[in-house]
Amino acid sequence: MKTLIKYGRIVNEGRAFQGSVVVENDRISAISEGQEPPSGIFDRVVDASGCFVLPGVIDTHVHFREPGLTEKADIESESRAAAYGGVTSYIDMPNTVPQTTTVEALEEKFRLAQEKSHVNYSFFFGATNDNFGNFQRLDRRRVAGIKLFMGSSTGNMLVDGEKSLEKVFQTAAELDFPVVAHCEDTTIVNRNMEVFKSIYGDDPDVRFHPLIRSEEACLASSSLAVGLARRFGTRLHIAHLSTARELELLGNGVTGEACVAHLLFTQDDFVTKGTRIKCNPAIKTADDRAALRAALADGRIATVATDHAPHLLSQKEGGCARAASGMPMVQFSLPAMLGLADEGVLSIERVVELMCHAPARLFNIAERGFLRPNYKADIAIVRRVEPWMVTRDIIQSKCGWSPLEGENLRWRVETTICNGHFVYDNGRFDENYRGEELTVNSQLSTLK
Repeated sequence: MKTLIKYGRIVNEGRAFQGSVVVENDRISAISEGQEPPSGIFDRVVDASGCFVLPGVIDTHVHFREPGLTEKADIESESRAAAYGGVTSYIDMPNTVPQTTTVEALEEKFRLAQEKSHVNYSFFFGATNDNFGNFQRLDRRRVAGIKLFMGSSTGNMLVDGEKSLEKVFQTAAELDFPVVAHCEDTTIVNRNMEVFKSIYGDDPDVRFHPLIRSEEACLASSSLAVGLARRFGTRLHIAHLSTARELELLGNGVTGEACVAHLLFTQDDFVTKGTRIKCNPAIKTADDRAALRAALADGRIATVATDHAPHLLSQKEGGCARAASGMPMVQFSLPAMLGLADEGVLSIERVVELMCHAPARLFNIAERGFLRPNYKADIAIVRRVEPWMVTRDIIQSKCGWSPLEGENLRWRVETTICNGHFVYDNGRFDENYRGEELTVNSQLSTLK
């Protein structure tokens, strides 16, 4: 199968230019610059006039909820939402049921994804207080890293003992695994919750969430993680940064991730959106959001992901104590980030760097994340359009809602090509297609 994508504006490796992409079977065979497309015989020709041709997005922070929590979401539904959103690869988190903290549980998730996932996939292995001995049983070419919850209410996945934390960071360093850390100090969070409960009752209003899951809690935990990483020489990636002060910790082997919700919303939005934007760590002040946005453009933040975490709307009822934390975002993350480019927050080239190139580089995902000859043909074709509203009927996530409902977007994903296959194309979806397991290289690299 030979496909020509012509007349589009290609955004790749810091440049945007008019050109063509040739795909043969599952790989890119050629990229040419200029108005004139290459000649030849093609099985399919895509006229991308007026469109931007990007590498497929790699979302390195999703919770697809399978196994064990499939009333909220599952691999089939959420990978479908990903395909609708130009996301061709994802790395799923370990807080499922059972948790992905044993080799056996990890193998089962790979089996499920092979059977059900519409796009490419891999999984993080979860750390606990006592499972670091399992790290050496992991295949470094299959597992991108170790997920560490340094602030969590997710069963025994909270790792807060000093000796256990040391063992996680030390063992990960010895085995060349990066550590992806959720950083919130549980002691501080619990103390704050008790204070607010004493004043406002057992379930304080969600507007207090940023004061309970506070800047202090984030900074204390992130600082501890950075200290351990530098002590043991561990590659540390801090997940979902939410405060300006944490940005000061980045550099010297420590990278950071921003999530779309923290870039779009502020704590003022709790007034209108309520618990739909309740997540951990909490969305914080307008100043924090401004600092995160600035760090996208100047390179301090390495990657943008979604922390896609669906819940049923019934599970989002209540306040700080009762409502579940997390929201679905994978279907609309790329259009939302391109909207920030329209606002002048960052360039479209930086969007591609943060959502495609840097995730591939940081986690050494082989042959993906870039438009390059001989790389896998993972491609998103997007178009800037008249404003359109996110409505419930177009949502693909199993939970059936989005925090962006009622919002207008200016970008639309027209086509998602995964391994050379048109998995989503102008409203048509190939439900029979299955993605591939990601291959992770054996050597760690540094972000440039």
